[in-house]
Amino acid sequence: MKQINSKTTYYFKRLFPIFWIGFVLIFSGFILYASYCNPSKQILPALIMPLFMTLIGGLLFKHLVFSLMDEVYDCGDYLLIRNKNKEIKINLTQIMNVSYIEVINPKRVTLSLREPCEFGDEISFTPPQRFTLNPFQINPMVKDLIQRIDRARSQK
Repeated sequence: MKQINSKTTYYFKRLFPIFWIGFVLIFSGFILYASYCNPSKQILPALIMPLFMTLIGGLLFKHLVFSLMDEVYDCGDYLLIRNKNKEIKINLTQIMNVSYIEVINPKRVTLSLREPCEFGDEISFTPPQRFTLNPFQINPMVKDLIQRIDRARSQK
């Protein structure tokens, strides 16, 4: 059993949103303090930016970060997926498509399933971090997973 998701998933799902919200609160605090020191200034226009940052950040977190699985393990002919104290097994033959997006942060692997599971019809996770001179080269772990899924489907 080999872990195929990044160990930074905890950081992206738990710590980074806390830092983001903390930054917005500190920024808003400075605005409120400045308006307290100078009551002639209008506060509403200055608070639009923190509200906008909160809204956009929340939407991005919901769609790009909170949908990531906590742990994904490769167990040979199936994947063991853990998220929020739930655990499921997905056979490689149940995977319809693998998409890999490297140009966003965090990088993202999305497995489209033939039938929905407890986590939905798509499973997303962050692959292990790697450093390469060619940023457009596909992750070797993802390439291997795609080949193994293809072999499993052809044997079925």
